[in-house]
Amino acid sequence: MPEYRTSPAPIATMPPGVPYIVGNEAAERFSFYGMKAILTVYMTQFLVSSAGSLDVMSGEEAKKYVHLFVASAYFFPIAGAILSDWLWGKYSTILWLSIVYCLGHLALAVVPGREGLFLGLFLIALGAGGIKPCVSAHVGDQFGEQNQHLLTRVFGWFYFSINFGAFFSTLLTPWLLAKYGHEVAFGVPGVLMFVATVVFWMGRNRFVHIPPAGERFIDETFSPEGLNAILRLIPLYLFVAIFWALYDQTASAWVLQAEEMNRNVIMPSFDSEAGLVFREQPLLSSQLQAINPILVLIYIPLFSYVVYPLASKVITLTPLRKVGFGFFLTAAAFAISGMAQSLIDAGAQPHISWQVWAYIVLTAAEILVSITCLEFSYTQAPNRMKSFIMSLYLLSVSLGNVLTSGVNAFIENADGTSKLPGATYYWFFTTLMVVAAVLFVPYAVYFREKRYLQTSA
Repeated sequence: MPEYRTSPAPIATMPPGVPYIVGNEAAERFSFYGMKAILTVYMTQFLVSSAGSLDVMSGEEAKKYVHLFVASAYFFPIAGAILSDWLWGKYSTILWLSIVYCLGHLALAVVPGREGLFLGLFLIALGAGGIKPCVSAHVGDQFGEQNQHLLTRVFGWFYFSINFGAFFSTLLTPWLLAKYGHEVAFGVPGVLMFVATVVFWMGRNRFVHIPPAGERFIDETFSPEGLNAILRLIPLYLFVAIFWALYDQTASAWVLQAEEMNRNVIMPSFDSEAGLVFREQPLLSSQLQAINPILVLIYIPLFSYVVYPLASKVITLTPLRKVGFGFFLTAAAFAISGMAQSLIDAGAQPHISWQVWAYIVLTAAEILVSITCLEFSYTQAPNRMKSFIMSLYLLSVSLGNVLTSGVNAFIENADGTSKLPGATYYWFFTTLMVVAAVLFVPYAVYFREKRYLQTSA
């Protein structure tokens, strides 16, 4: 067993292991978001039985299973965090569960029918969920007291890498599904997950390896300080769950809504005689999700260097104030999609630009809520509980998707109709988010921060 550094180096610069973590995250998120982008379309248009006959799902059934899958992927972080903080350490947990993750993609690509679908989704949920709290905590572990000022920047770049991978995969995998079928469409993300695993392994000698706490993990988790940290953060995560209940519908309800919209846009294409030309072409309904990651790539530097400095001149911009603003923007984004659905309900075919505007607003909310909560969860967690607290934050994503899946199961009538038809569905979730945002205000006002960072050697 090689000797690894077990505490951050006393340096004021960027830790040497960070590029390997960021590169790993870009490839891993390519695989996850690429697979997730085509799930709804695959279930409702391409799914065949093991006998080879078409076996597609209804829109409501597909939404239910998509959100159950996402809920599972963000529930398993609890297991990954316990393995990491108690028994294996972050590095070993990430490495071994990444292999499980790869097997999930393999099952989606080669095992036919619903059996292959559900097996693949279970393995991906187990692998992706298990490593997720460990990766974000692992990047924070690389920083000590002398370079903690770089922590906000690196979490921004960490999130940048997520969306860099997501942008390309969300454009590519719908095209692969339409042109080459699900074997290739699910296989390519699987290859990228294998690349992510190799990149992470290559950085093993450059990482800080915080050892597992063993029995001290249990002692510290149930100590007054550990329980206090958990109890202070749980209300935040319950509010954030409502945000994810709306946000993750970009992969389900918004995809189905896009099917009923005018998706013709001017796009570049190559003509053998004229060369590069711009012509009107229809977007695939699932490709529109690529707007979100490209907006994130634009918004991260925009918010860091323009929006936050300007806002700080007017108001003290605490992490929880950022989250609160994000909640109200989320409600506004869903209101836009609700107005678009009202036009569809009246027999019109609104242009896909309605969803573009909804994405512009929703992505701003994501910057304020998701990135902020990622860093906030790390700094508010006692040092022996970093992965565990991260898993509780990720559990909010699971709870949000359980809520959405439960609503879709409840509103589905026996005859295939819905108890919340058309735009009513969108206004229900918009109202839910407004109520959550208003109730969040007093919590944010009275919360008192307590920061914990790893100590340099």
